[in-house]
Amino acid sequence: MIDKNKKLLELEKAPLGRLLFAYSWPALVAMTLNALYVVVDRFYIGYGCGEEAMAGLTLTFPFMMLFGAFGVWIGVGHSSLLSIKLGEGDYSATEKILGEMVALKTLLVLILPPIVFFFLDPLLLAVGGKDVSPGVLSQAKIYLQLVLFAQVFSHHAFGLSAAMRAEGSAFSSMVCMIVGFGANLILDPLFIFSKHVEFSLFEKVFSFNLGFGMGVAGAAWATNIAMLLSCVYAFGFYLRKKSVVKLRLSCLRVYLQYVTRAMKMGTPPFLQHLMGSLINFSLQMALAMWAADKAEATLNIAALGVFQATVILFVLPVFGLQQGVSPIFGYNWGARNYLRVREVLILGVIVSTCLVTLACLVNVLFPEVIAKMFSDGKGGAFVLQTAKVLRISNCLLWCIGLNITMTTFFQSIGRPWMAVVLSLLRQCICLLPCIWLLPLFLEDKILGVWLATPASDILACIATLPPFILYLRFLKRAGNNSRR
Repeated sequence: MIDKNKKLLELEKAPLGRLLFAYSWPALVAMTLNALYVVVDRFYIGYGCGEEAMAGLTLTFPFMMLFGAFGVWIGVGHSSLLSIKLGEGDYSATEKILGEMVALKTLLVLILPPIVFFFLDPLLLAVGGKDVSPGVLSQAKIYLQLVLFAQVFSHHAFGLSAAMRAEGSAFSSMVCMIVGFGANLILDPLFIFSKHVEFSLFEKVFSFNLGFGMGVAGAAWATNIAMLLSCVYAFGFYLRKKSVVKLRLSCLRVYLQYVTRAMKMGTPPFLQHLMGSLINFSLQMALAMWAADKAEATLNIAALGVFQATVILFVLPVFGLQQGVSPIFGYNWGARNYLRVREVLILGVIVSTCLVTLACLVNVLFPEVIAKMFSDGKGGAFVLQTAKVLRISNCLLWCIGLNITMTTFFQSIGRPWMAVVLSLLRQCICLLPCIWLLPLFLEDKILGVWLATPASDILACIATLPPFILYLRFLKRAGNNSRR
C-alpha cells in the first residue's frame, strides 16, 4: 500500500518535467520499436532494391494499416477493460477478457486476410496499381501474398503485449517488441541482399552467396519470422505462468458481457487507424490519377513511401510523450487538482510543439540527406523528388503539437468522443478534402496533392485553438474556486 501511495503522491506533487520524462520513455521505446518495422523495411528496400520496389511496398501500406486498425480495435479495447477489471480485483473476468481477445484476434486473421488474398489484383489496381509500372504491381503482390496469412503472429504479439502493459508488466511488453524488432533488423539485410564472396584457400577458389537475395520477398519473410518470435515470446510469458492474468484454453471464446464494452472502448483508436488507412489509399490514388504517365506515378508513390516512413519516425517522440502525459492528466483531473492539470496541459503543448518543430526543421533543411538514406544511389530523380516532397509536406509540421496534445487531454479526462473529433479533424475533415480539391485549383496537380498535408496541419491547429483556450480558462477558474 505504501508503494501505491508513493506513486499517487508523485502524480500529484512531483516536478512535472521529471514526471513527464519518467512516464514517457518506456512508451516511447515500445512505440518506436513497433514503428521501426516500417522504417527498417523501407530503408533496406530503397537502398538495395530501387524505386519500383519502394513504390510496391508503399502500395501495400494502407492494407497493413487496415489490418492494424481491426487489431487495435480488439487489442486496445480488451487491454483497457483488462486494466479496469484488475483494479476491481475481478480476476475471473480478466482471464475471460484475455481469452476473448486471443479468440477474436484468431477469428480476425481467419476472415480478413483470405478476403484480401482472393481479391488482391482488383484491390491493388483500384488504389493506384493500374497507373504505375508493371514492376511496382508485381512487387506489391509478392509482399502482400507473403505477409497476409502471417498476420496471425503480429496480431497476437501486439495484442498480448498490450495486455502485459495493462497488468503492469511494461518491461516484458517492451522485451516482446525488442525480440521482434531485433530479429527484423538482422534478417532484413540477410534475406533482401545477396553479396557474392570469393576467397582462395590452399590454392583452390571457393565462392558462395552471403545472403538470400530475395528482395521484397526477403523483407516479407524477415517480418514474418520476426513477428513469429515476438508471438512466441508473448505466449511464453502467459504460458510460463509469469503473468498476473492467466491464459486458459477454456477461456478462448467470446463473452457477450465483455465483448460489447471492450469493442466500445477500442472504437476511438480503431477509427483513427481506419482513417489513416483511408488517407493513404487516397494519397496513392490521387498521385496515380494526376501523374502524367506511369513513370511519374511510380516516382511519386515511391516518394510517398519515404514520406510515410519519416513521418512515423519523427512524430513518434510526440506520441511517446502523450503516453506519458495521459496518466498525469487523468489522475489530477480525477483529484480535481485543476491548476495542475492546466500546468500539465501547457507543458504538454510546449514540449510537443518543440519536438515537432525539430522534426520540421530536419525535414525542411536536410531533405536530401533523408532521401538518400532510402535510395540505392542510382535514381537521381527519385532523390530530388523525395527531397522536394519532404520539404513541402512537412513545412508546417511544427503546428500539429497542439492538436495531438488536446486529443490526449480529452481522452485522458473521460471525453473519448471529443478526442475522436479532434483526432479526425486533421485527417478526415481537413486532409481528405484537401487531397482531392487542391489539385483542381493548381496547374501542377501533383504539387496540389502534396500541399494537402501542410494545409490540413494549419487548419487543424486553428480549429483546435478555441477548445484549448476555453479549457485553459475553465481549469484556471475551477482551480481557483477549489482553493477557496
